Amino acid sequence: MKNLVVLSGAGMSAESGISTFRDSNGLWENYNVEDVASIEGWYRNKNLMLDFYNARRRELEKAQPNEGHIYVARLQERYNVTVVTQNIDNLHERAGSKKVIHLHGELTKARGENQGYYLAHDIGYKDIKIGDKTSGGDQLRPHIVWFGEAVPELTRAASEIEKADLMIIIGTSLVVYPAAGLVNYTKPDCKIYLVDPKPVSTSAHVEQIMKKASEGMKDLWEILKG
Repeated sequence: MKNLVVLSGAGMSAESGISTFRDSNGLWENYNVEDVASIEGWYRNKNLMLDFYNARRRELEKAQPNEGHIYVARLQERYNVTVVTQNIDNLHERAGSKKVIHLHGELTKARGENQGYYLAHDIGYKDIKIGDKTSGGDQLRPHIVWFGEAVPELTRAASEIEKADLMIIIGTSLVVYPAAGLVNYTKPDCKIYLVDPKPVSTSAHVEQIMKKASEGMKDLWEILKG
């Protein structure tokens, strides 16, 4: 089986009702990024940060994978698929994708604020409150990679992309680094498709399907099937 890597961003989950950050009327319109998505924000106002991610978790609990997620999972019938996602939701997994690398962490996990990244554990859709601690007495925090923090899974993602025979980029504008730079790890003969309704500027040679995730993946499924 050929190796296929899917790189997904916020547009992948927008059709499932997941609030995006950068679109018009997105979360950045209502919150300062420094307050809810930076490590400095965590130490400045933990209650605000916890409330923000508790709300995102409740939103996710009600959401369902869309047709785009389902088509990505179906690719496993024909390819050895790795999903590299910038999204913190679990919709790829719920749609059936088996191998998912989360670059920016996972909303349904938590870890102690002084613990390492790989010591996170599942909390499902429960709220995290001040006073919720690990067995060692560490305050729990969302298992999210915030601005000002390293991206531990970046190396593993780059390694998978280096082996890819085919790459599909869905719902990302390729402006957020370091994730946007991952496309540069592809082999010279790697075919790259990009699914997004808006024009996306990239140095890589891509074939763009200018549709939203569900429609675009449906079209791409037919192309790959043929």
